[in-house]
Amino acid sequence: MIYIVVALKSEAQAFVDYYKLQKSKLSGYTLFSHKSFKLIVSGIGVQNARVATQTLINHFDITDEDTYYNIGICGASKCYALGSLLQIGAIEHQEITYNFNTKHKKIVCVDKEVSENSFDIVDMESYGFYDAVVHNPAIQNFYIYKIVSDHFEPCTVTKEKTKTLIFQSLKEIF
Repeated sequence: MIYIVVALKSEAQAFVDYYKLQKSKLSGYTLFSHKSFKLIVSGIGVQNARVATQTLINHFDITDEDTYYNIGICGASKCYALGSLLQIGAIEHQEITYNFNTKHKKIVCVDKEVSENSFDIVDMESYGFYDAVVHNPAIQNFYIYKIVSDHFEPCTVTKEKTKTLIFQSLKEIF
């Protein structure tokens, strides 16, 4: 089974449209399902991502074939084109860096929107997802993918733009 954690309904909508997912509820969260995957909408922030990921872990039996994904949009410096798909291999959160795949990009997980170009790549959920999956020894496979939605101009990101960016990256992710 593939388990996916997204922060926003607009991120989820790309999956719903592409894979024709069915909507339900799981412990107060919106859950979308298909025969081979489950997608949960966490809401924005580290704590929301952590609890939503843990909810998936707690409610479904984990097998060696299961894969967990955190997929969503991110802000990035202008060296990344809008729509760039980035696989994340390290997360900096509260000035501590967690490396799990040195071949991939490092993201800074922040507590609030960033409108200045003082970082390379930022989001608000990756650490919460990471913290939940790495503390469960049964989870062997997890990935974090972020799509560049803006160059530290969060006010330019719309629901439709978010959905389109995610939709355009689905074939490359899977």
